[in-house]
Amino acid sequence: MDALVNGLMEELNCETVFTIPLFGGIPIYESVVVTWIIMAALAIVFFLLGRNLSVEHPGRRQIVVETGVKFLHDFFDETVGEKGKAYIPYLSAVAIYIGVANLIGLLGFKPPTKDMNVTAALALMSIVLIQASSVRAKGTKGWLKSFAEPMPVVLPINILELFIKPLSLCMRLFGNVLGSFVIMELLKMVVPAVVPAVFSCYFDIFDGLIQAYVFVFLTGLFIKEATE
Repeated sequence: MDALVNGLMEELNCETVFTIPLFGGIPIYESVVVTWIIMAALAIVFFLLGRNLSVEHPGRRQIVVETGVKFLHDFFDETVGEKGKAYIPYLSAVAIYIGVANLIGLLGFKPPTKDMNVTAALALMSIVLIQASSVRAKGTKGWLKSFAEPMPVVLPINILELFIKPLSLCMRLFGNVLGSFVIMELLKMVVPAVVPAVFSCYFDIFDGLIQAYVFVFLTGLFIKEATE
């Protein structure tokens, strides 16, 4: 059990990779560096995939890319509703980032989503977007009036919901990613010689993709709710 606790504390510890010598020193954590790596890798991949596209003679690469883009658009189109289509690019970008961030552990990197600062930042951006979409769809007065709907007595609850939604998004993503680590460590302790690889594949691949899906799906639903 001590080994599990030590391993968990190590996972929760945000290691400083280097420090920027400004304002007394700005620490750059491992999760930030890994995020930069993911951003650079995705930028290169998307640049290569987006080269030499053709309307009249699309190649196999272009067909695969268009199929992927259409899949994401169709999925979010049903989730966010008619008034939320403008936010599909953001949701797609977040889905791809979280999916890659959860899978990058297979390459030996520490997933950034194991850092609560990362999940909190993602949740905060989503909540700001949700409220901005509501203001854009209803106007400032309509947005303020929505806090008193369906009746004024629920005003405190609707205001409290502003803080509950980002907390829920943050803790769900962070807790599930960290929880998979705890389960795998317990399995290794109980049955160290016969732990099937399927468990590792599930938590490292399937569960990581599921968490990306859940995060953007809930964000999309919140946007649809805010813009209706």
